[in-house]
Amino acid sequence: MSATTTMKTLLIDAPKADFRSAEIARPMPREGEVLVRIKASGVNPLDTKIRAGNAAHARHPFPAVLGIDMAGVVEQVGPGVTRFHRGDDVYGMTGGVGGIQGSLAEFAAVDARLIAPKPPNLSMREAAALPLIAITAWEGLVDRANVRNGRQVLVLGAGGGVGHIAVQIAKAAGADVFAVDSASKADYLASLGATPIDYKAETAGDYVRNHAGDKGFDVVYDTVGGTGLDTAFQAVGRFGHVVSALGWGTHALAPLSFKAATYSGVFTLLPLLTGEGRSHHGEILREVSKLVEAGKVMPRLDAHRFGLCDVAEAHALIENRKANGKLVVEIA
Repeated sequence: MSATTTMKTLLIDAPKADFRSAEIARPMPREGEVLVRIKASGVNPLDTKIRAGNAAHARHPFPAVLGIDMAGVVEQVGPGVTRFHRGDDVYGMTGGVGGIQGSLAEFAAVDARLIAPKPPNLSMREAAALPLIAITAWEGLVDRANVRNGRQVLVLGAGGGVGHIAVQIAKAAGADVFAVDSASKADYLASLGATPIDYKAETAGDYVRNHAGDKGFDVVYDTVGGTGLDTAFQAVGRFGHVVSALGWGTHALAPLSFKAATYSGVFTLLPLLTGEGRSHHGEILREVSKLVEAGKVMPRLDAHRFGLCDVAEAHALIENRKANGKLVVEIA
């Protein structure tokens, strides 16, 4: 194959294997797809779990090209696509699960329904940090919980990837936001307009007494999972709503039921895995772009910079919990 029909990528051949640089065939866009020249690939904790073989729910077979999020430039438009044109800057959550090629490559043929124009005030690196976390935050707060002006919203794990975007989306909707995380993130969360809560210093009962007038919160978004969901059930108010992006395991529903509160799960991978709801992901990103352009949403990036040859270092930062913000790989 000639250089014009191939591309550089990183492959994982088996669970726990090292990344391997490879030259593979450049994809061609099919009906409803666009070929994107990838400029930046977001790194998510899920990528590290897939690589470790610990994410059966992502259904990504090996050998695999990882990378769920991307930002780049439309190189070619497939049949039936009218919304995008060659040269458009775009971003989206487009692959890396379900056997769909990920973004750790020079090019990807992606479903045009999944992408949106990149906000012009974001760099490619910043835009690639957003799709998964922004879609997850939006689906929970807007689609499930109908967040709106005057509501009291509690975000658990507020300094994390989904959490810090959830805080900003809730604030943009006019909610009064309370942000639970470690004390080290308090200043940053306060800078977003939220009331920071140190999870080591206050229990769920303390949150309710100190910040919700003993009534509980209207909306609680659990981005932590495990015991975080039990905490959410304790902190929600009567007729309130709990959302979780990690609602797995076994949990007692009594604290929720006795308050006539409701619960929703968010599984952001579903459109990629099933094909159902893909247009909505593109719609969400267009709405998020409006908030970004208005200065109401901005991803927090770790200061480390990575190229394709450094992806293992990015994964190690996440696995060792040493990332201070979102990590992004820049594709030359």
